[in-house]
This record gives sequence, structure tokens and C-alpha cells, in this order.
Amino acid sequence: MAKGNGRNLEKKGEGRPTMTDVARIAGVSQSSVSLVLNEMSGSRISPETQQKVREAAHKIGYKLPATRGPVAAAPAVEKDTIAFIVDEISTSPHPVVSLDGIRDYAFEQGMLVSAHVTRSNPELEEAVVRSVLRDPSIAGVIYATIFTRKVAVPKALAPLPTVLLNCYCEPRQHVAIVPGEVAGGFAATAHLTALGHKRIGFINGECWMDAAMDRLKGYKQALASADIAFDETLVRDGDWLPLRGYEAGLDLLSMPNAPTAIFCGNDLMAIGVMEAAQEKGLRVPTDLSVMGYDDQELARYTHPPLSTLVLPNYEMGQKAAELLIDMAIHGKHMRPMTIKVDGPLVVRDTTALLSAARASKSAR
Repeated sequence: MAKGNGRNLEKKGEGRPTMTDVARIAGVSQSSVSLVLNEMSGSRISPETQQKVREAAHKIGYKLPATRGPVAAAPAVEKDTIAFIVDEISTSPHPVVSLDGIRDYAFEQGMLVSAHVTRSNPELEEAVVRSVLRDPSIAGVIYATIFTRKVAVPKALAPLPTVLLNCYCEPRQHVAIVPGEVAGGFAATAHLTALGHKRIGFINGECWMDAAMDRLKGYKQALASADIAFDETLVRDGDWLPLRGYEAGLDLLSMPNAPTAIFCGNDLMAIGVMEAAQEKGLRVPTDLSVMGYDDQELARYTHPPLSTLVLPNYEMGQKAAELLIDMAIHGKHMRPMTIKVDGPLVVRDTTALLSAARASKSAR
């Protein structure tokens, strides 16, 4: 029996042909089918493959959802999908966790999520936006970035309710959900001052990033609240990776009056600091308290398990989905604003009270 034509699909009761059907007949991936049929000019697909995809689509009668035409020409399509547009998703766990939060909340409300990754490619982003606008099932858009930063939201999205996630625009034109980084830096540092530490090193991320700047602000504010003078010699710039944490940790621990605690801008650098402490013959947390940030999965499996501050990606995703559904489905008006979501402190075994001996030594 011949396979793959529109008549056979109808006989089998499979309903309208889908993009998956086109991919199977053409012998390519579904993403390749999407790129060809959405006419994404930035795609590197050979003319021969593009022709195969178009012929397969024509053969089974597959058509992309129309954007124009009389309303009466087709039944109304329920708006039951959120489009998640993000610049990167595979290079960090953070946007994936946010997507989980969006998906879980949306599903509870009877909605689905379609994810689109632009790789910061303007042509690809333009094509993605064009595809989203063409789909009548899309209720609204969550526009996200892998790192917290200012963005220019595509003007073409204006007709759709849009919530920004982990990014913001100036002047404010949309509701934006971002992490409370200053509060996070404050909470992490305040945890160490509450344990009696006064010489607290800080290994930050890349200093030009919003997250790094805000976590440094929180660190300074917590020191000031504990009546501890800020000492710039205890601060090092890092790059979010374990090797730099190790190098900066060795540097700090080699100071004549070394810190008794080190707060790291993320968990990966904290792992590097723990290795540096071991090399210096220091025990964590007896001789040195180490504080991370993010609460990545690996933080609970270090030796000892790492105290850290949660980067609330999941909760941010949930909040973005909640607000978007309120706007798009329930017709709630939301004035442009930036909402900061704070993450909780997770105390494990790398932080401890400053011992009298260490306090006396650090005071010399």
C-alpha cells in the first residue's frame, strides 16, 4: 500500500496532515520542514532538500496556518498556546528550568507551550516572529534571554500580549520578570556575617553583566548592614567557571590576612574555591566557609554539600505564564512594570560559625 498521501491519511482517520507527516515523507527533520515552509532565509538547507520538503507538503495537502483570508473561510481556532521565544537554551540550565515553570503552569490552565530558539540571529528571530504571528492558536508570547539584560523587543510582536522573562526594555513597554539579584547577593552575604565572618571574599562573575553588578551591590549592602567596611582587596572578577573560581580562591587564600569565608557568584566557581581550599590544606567549613549562588543540581552533590542561594528560574517562568494568561485569556490590563522574584537561601554544609581560633587569626 502506498504511504504518505492525503487520501491515505484521511482513510486512516488521522485527520489533517501535520508537519511531522511532511518530515517523514521528505526524509528530513521536523525542524528542517519548519525552516523551509516558514521561508526562513537564514537557514542553510540545500535547494534540493527544500524542493523535497515542498513536494512532500503539496503531496499530502499540508498547509501552514493562514494569516489572511475571510474569517468565515475556516472555523475559529482556540488560542491555547504560549510561544516561548528565547535567544539560547542549550548552553545553560537556567532557561530550561524557566521553560519547565512556564509549561507546568500553562498545562494546569489547559494551555500548551511552543519553544523557539533564535540564537541571537536577527534573521532567525524575524522568521520565528513571523511564524508565531501566522499561528492563530498563539495566545501570547514570553520573550526571554539566557542572561539578564536589556532588550529591544521586536516591533512585530505588538499585536500579541507579551511578557518579558529574565530581560527588560527601556523605556518600560512590557511587564518584565527578572531575578532579585541585589536581594540575593544581600541574603548570601548576610548568611555569612550572621555566622560571625567579617573578612568575606567575593568572587564575582563577569563584571559587565547585570547579574554580576547586582550581586556585588547586594554583597556591599550586607556588609554595611553588619557594620563591616567594604574592602575591595577581597573582591575578584570571575567568569562563572570552576577554573577561575579555583584561581581566584587560591589568590584570596594566599593573602596575609586571608578571608574566613568566600561568597561566589555561582556554584561552579564555588566548586573551584573548594578545590583551592583543599590544596591550601584548609577544611570546609571548619577553616573556610564557602557560599555559592544558583542552586544548580550539582550543589547538593559536592563534598560537603554546598550552601547556596536559589536563582528562581522555575518560579520566574511560572509567574511569566500566570501574567501572560491573565492578559491574553482573562483580558486583565497590566501596566508596564518590572517584577523581581527573590530566591531562598539553601543552607547545607559548606558554611559554619566562625571558630574563635579562626576569628583571632583573621583579626591579626
